[in-house]
Amino acid sequence: MDDCRADSEPRARESHRVITVDDASPTPPFEQIRAQLQNQIQLGTLANGQRLPSVRQLAADLRLAPGTVARAYSALEIEGLIETRRGGGTRVSLQGDTYPEVLDAAVEFADAALARELSLDGAILALRAAWPTRA
Repeated sequence: MDDCRADSEPRARESHRVITVDDASPTPPFEQIRAQLQNQIQLGTLANGQRLPSVRQLAADLRLAPGTVARAYSALEIEGLIETRRGGGTRVSLQGDTYPEVLDAAVEFADAALARELSLDGAILALRAAWPTRA
């Protein structure tokens, strides 16, 4: 297993307020990291050219083996979302940021829902009602 901790208590681990790994999740840690970074890149939360933590730093922060983080970074490189350059670190690639306007609209929607004291569940129901169904 990639996780090297003395305690066996499942818990979520967080790094840089960007990535969380849930020990209780059936999803492997590398996939949790990959999916979270992919979402943040595509929504523009992580900007084009933004530097990511090194493999060793992120692994240490999350208390995982470096190979776990390297596997997630490798998958993101294959997808064209990040680039790693010797001496330049790992950065969000210029074509990675694909949905920033969706994030902007989501922020506006969340602000409107909160102004009306709508719960998250209520906001999700409103979004589902507005989502077009495909036959």
